[in-house]
Amino acid sequence: MREPIPDFYAVIPAGGIGSRLWPLSRADAPKFLHDLTGSGQSLLRDTWDRIEPLAGHDRIAVVTGRAHRAAVEAQLPGIPDKNVFLESEPRESAAAIGLAAAILHRRDPDVIIGSFSADHVIRSTRKFEFAVRDAVEVARQGYIVTIGITPTEPAVGFGYIQQGEELEVDGVREASLVERFVEKPDLATAKTYYEDRNYLWNAGMFISRADVLLAELAQHQPALHAGLLELAEAWDDRERRGPVVDRVWPALPKIAIDYAVAEPAAEHGRLAVVPGHFDWDDVGDFASLTKLILNGRKNDLAVLGPSARVLSDAASGILVSQTSRVISLVGVQDIVVVDTPDALLVTTTEHAQRVKGVVESLKLNGRGDVL
Repeated sequence: MREPIPDFYAVIPAGGIGSRLWPLSRADAPKFLHDLTGSGQSLLRDTWDRIEPLAGHDRIAVVTGRAHRAAVEAQLPGIPDKNVFLESEPRESAAAIGLAAAILHRRDPDVIIGSFSADHVIRSTRKFEFAVRDAVEVARQGYIVTIGITPTEPAVGFGYIQQGEELEVDGVREASLVERFVEKPDLATAKTYYEDRNYLWNAGMFISRADVLLAELAQHQPALHAGLLELAEAWDDRERRGPVVDRVWPALPKIAIDYAVAEPAAEHGRLAVVPGHFDWDDVGDFASLTKLILNGRKNDLAVLGPSARVLSDAASGILVSQTSRVISLVGVQDIVVVDTPDALLVTTTEHAQRVKGVVESLKLNGRGDVL
């Protein structure tokens, strides 16, 4: 294993509740705090272990909510206090990643940062490392760089990146400019993208010099940029930080980094993509979680939960149990059952994306007690 990249700082945005994985994922126990792979540790810890060889133990920052600080620090023992950036409330990915960029740039003006979600699953870590190292080299040239995943199927649950003109950077295996971003397509369009092979899945990974990222924000989101600089100026002063965060953070615009930075940069030829030839999944719903656990096994039942008690006869799909209740599944196909002490979900893998609508309905009906 090679040494960590000396001027590189990894950032882990650890936010969101993973509403399509309700009732397993909750506001107080979001997706990234769960073991969804059977590794014996959370997705957050898996992410840390994957990027530590690239950045080093002392150069990984986590951006998370104040309510999750204790859980994050329990799963990442020894993380320096200065590298835990706490949000007072959710403000979307541009604010979270931009905050880290502003703070780290103030500490080190030459730093290159890489943002890697806390709740994604990646296998083939060596191929992941190759892609990140290539992306860092491209970022040195002044590009904002994303890692696009080589599709393994015509998926409709992911956004896509269209590759444009090839870039030649010394020591880099593959890189190209980004022609455009494409929102989640329908199945017919996804099949066209898959056959084209010029489209990659958008995995939401971004690598950039901090000064370049901040310059993009200044140009396209000046109010957000100004607020982030004010926060960064006060951040390492314990007495000033709290009052400034409470005043500035809630007023920051809520916008995803894709819209705030990546898409405008692509339009002006400043966004590059490095293909990632490794297995990746954002575990966005119970259908994808089922595929992840079964790992290619057909007509089988995936079971998640250390105390799950299940009787299965000619059943397939997924059962998630957080209780000691005995659950019997007989002759049902592609079923999703999630049993928790205070909520039960029953659906099918075909309708897994619609679980988010249940969460919205619960919010509208004032049932925050189960969210």
